[in-house]
Amino acid sequence: MTTKLLVNRGTITEAKCVERATAPLEQGAIRVTTGAFALTANNISYAVSGEQIGYWRFFPDEETGWGSVPIWGFGTVTESRAGAVPTGTEIWGFLPMASDLVMLPGKVSSGGFTDAAVHRAELPYVYNMYARTNDDPAPLAAIRNWRSLLFPLLTTSFALDDYITDNDGFGAAQVILGSASSKTAFGLAHYLRARGEQQVVGLTSPHNVAFVEQLGYYDQVVAYDAIGSLDRSVSSVFVDMSGDGAIVAAVHEHYGDNIRASIGVGATHWEAPRAAKALPGAKPAFFFAPAHIAKRDNDWGKGEIMRRATAANIAFCASLGDRMTISELSGAAAIEASYQAMAAGRIPPDQGLILRF
Repeated sequence: MTTKLLVNRGTITEAKCVERATAPLEQGAIRVTTGAFALTANNISYAVSGEQIGYWRFFPDEETGWGSVPIWGFGTVTESRAGAVPTGTEIWGFLPMASDLVMLPGKVSSGGFTDAAVHRAELPYVYNMYARTNDDPAPLAAIRNWRSLLFPLLTTSFALDDYITDNDGFGAAQVILGSASSKTAFGLAHYLRARGEQQVVGLTSPHNVAFVEQLGYYDQVVAYDAIGSLDRSVSSVFVDMSGDGAIVAAVHEHYGDNIRASIGVGATHWEAPRAAKALPGAKPAFFFAPAHIAKRDNDWGKGEIMRRATAANIAFCASLGDRMTISELSGAAAIEASYQAMAAGRIPPDQGLILRF
């Protein structure tokens, strides 16, 4: 039997573990047993935007109204009818929150393969790529948990920084990051600071100010209720990870036309209402990392931006020190409870979750 966590697509705080009959393998297919995987607020964002962007379509389930939230983690090929991908092959990539899955390897190389399942053909290709990890170089092998926890988020951070660079910083003197305690936000803050061309301001909840300050990635950290204390004359790019309409409105109304770009990325405050009216300054626009990665594949050659992001992410993870801790939990009950805690915002920002079925 296959055990999986299903989420109510209409009420994403509702989740349950179910069992499904294990499907037999067709010729050319493989069965991958899921190993350690990460659960972050990013997975909740996948659920929030599951209909809009199509995350529910990656790993469909037979039960109407319920879906499998994708995660990032490791897996091992435990059964194979694909000669080019033998049993024992270890992979890392985009997986369902399930004990195993059937895949159809395509474009197989020494570095990995894609899942060529028909239902995934029209979905963003970056999510269909799986890296073979049996022979990972030592620096990458040394950060396996961090890879699952942070690489998907840091790759978005890296792409965001490159997107801002590609647009000449939108002519702004500073970048303001909403939900500054989120991993995508502080990853972006790190890359912005390393580039050194714009000041970096973090907005966060009052109880997270100390954590965000001690990260050392921001030039200034301000609680949401103190947005009015910021210098409104400074031209700014606003990158919002929260999805909270009240926060977005407060920043736009404070800075007015000095908001040169307003970029929506995540939804850490997914339960909060979106902005319900036209706002001063640049019109908010959603950033979809795979689209920018595809642009850079055309600009630089396919795979080059991912190569650069991977190198940068390895260096970032190696520098984290004791800024975050990792908790490892196992079993369907622990996975269900962890998902519900993450959806409810009960996981502190300095804690990373690594789970196993």
